Amino acid sequence: MNEIPKHALHGRFLRGLALSPSRPALHVDTGSTTTASMTYEALHERALAWAGALLAGPGGPPSAVAVLAEKGPVAYGGLLAALYTGATVVPLSPDFPAARTRRMLADANVSAAVADAAGIAALEAAELELPVLTDGDDAGRPPVIPSARAALDAPRPVRPEDVAYLLFTSGSTGRPKGVKITHAATHHYFTLLDKRYDFGPDDVFSQTFGLNFDCAMFDLFCAWGAGASVRTVPVRAYTDLPSFLSERAMTVWFSTPSAIALVRRMGGLAPGAMPSLRWSFFAGEALRQADAAEWQDAAPASAVENLYGPTELTVTVSGHRWSPETSPALCVNGHVPIGTVHEGHDHLLLDPDDGATDSAEGELCIAGPQMTPGYLDPRDDEGRFLVHAGRRWYRTGDRVRRLDGGELAYLGRLDAQVQIQGWRVELAEIDDAVRDCPGVEDAVTVTRPAGAGGLELVVFYTGTPVSPAVLAGRLRQVLPEGMLPRAFRHLESFPLNPNRKIDRAGLAATAAAGPAARG
Repeated sequence: MNEIPKHALHGRFLRGLALSPSRPALHVDTGSTTTASMTYEALHERALAWAGALLAGPGGPPSAVAVLAEKGPVAYGGLLAALYTGATVVPLSPDFPAARTRRMLADANVSAAVADAAGIAALEAAELELPVLTDGDDAGRPPVIPSARAALDAPRPVRPEDVAYLLFTSGSTGRPKGVKITHAATHHYFTLLDKRYDFGPDDVFSQTFGLNFDCAMFDLFCAWGAGASVRTVPVRAYTDLPSFLSERAMTVWFSTPSAIALVRRMGGLAPGAMPSLRWSFFAGEALRQADAAEWQDAAPASAVENLYGPTELTVTVSGHRWSPETSPALCVNGHVPIGTVHEGHDHLLLDPDDGATDSAEGELCIAGPQMTPGYLDPRDDEGRFLVHAGRRWYRTGDRVRRLDGGELAYLGRLDAQVQIQGWRVELAEIDDAVRDCPGVEDAVTVTRPAGAGGLELVVFYTGTPVSPAVLAGRLRQVLPEGMLPRAFRHLESFPLNPNRKIDRAGLAATAAAGPAARG
């Protein structure tokens, strides 16, 4: 085998291949009792063959390759094959609306795609004619057929500054923004993770995220860099997660915090219920103190970490390791701190009112090697980057507070700080107050238009239905009058977006569309 490129993202898979050639790199649950597995050798051979086919396809070597597939061998093989070509990978969900898919493929200048049946259907719905590489021709359109003759001998070389993958995030302009992540950024990131964690070939990682969500890169390339296995987690697994983890000897869990409430409702958080876990990670949303403590009790042998990082800073850029003894005192508004910023990075807190840097509280801005070189469309850079003290910083849009000892506490999005009848209101503070009400499990506060161009607060909550008058009376004991919600609505569970985060935009739309019970 050729020398493993140290800076290339796919170099981590090659490292795992050297450690565990005949061990499974991937397990995919394909049904109630069946799985599809691929060893490191088999997945490597597939990626080399597919990479060769992509490079020899119509139009010549692609500069960007889309991967449109449900979680399975096509998706993971396609991701690796695209990296082996030296092209930029553009992971997309087959469930996206056709117009969104069409725009993202066009914006990314994608010239070839790897797709399964669902992905081919998505391409057809988007009315796009792209060369498609797939396992078969289930949808009736001609694929680019991989052949042994076209297979590469080894992955093509890449430069550190080359873009490894491109992910799309929602944009304030009403169109998705493409975020470029370089091989150099991923190299810095995973080098730090190698130092922080003791992952090894015997570990089995969960894979709860879609490939269009950057946390999936953590699962795959932490596992593959250690010669470990990755296992997909189907929705049905949550009905009895302890049994699912035990039967698969799973040792590393990573999901959004919303999964904790789902596991709780299914009765899966009994003390000691998940003894096989060594590591438990949560990111993508604020992690509640109570949830971290309960998960820790259910997985007593696991280290529990709250990770933080926008896509623009390469998956995660800070972390806090939960300690039952010391972490509760650091929690703010009932949420676990986001911890300390990664080595090699600097951060400052920007006052949102006057733009001055503040040592105690403000918008978190970060500079360092994990930062994106910019958005796909340079126009999207405006307002998201700051030049200060001769350096370029990424403005996260997140308000944080510096705690004693240097860790950071997440206070909420800047756009979650709203003006209600003259009050500056942090929605996270309302959420925390509602959670303390008897019968309430979790709460999300949104705003909706009120008279005279103002806003009013609407609370959605889970748990036991409680009279709005009782909730309002309880909140009056802890909140000023101007911060009291005007309406409450009970839900059995919160709606989730495709990345399994709470769909706050959907809740806000529901609140605006119709009346809720008033307190």
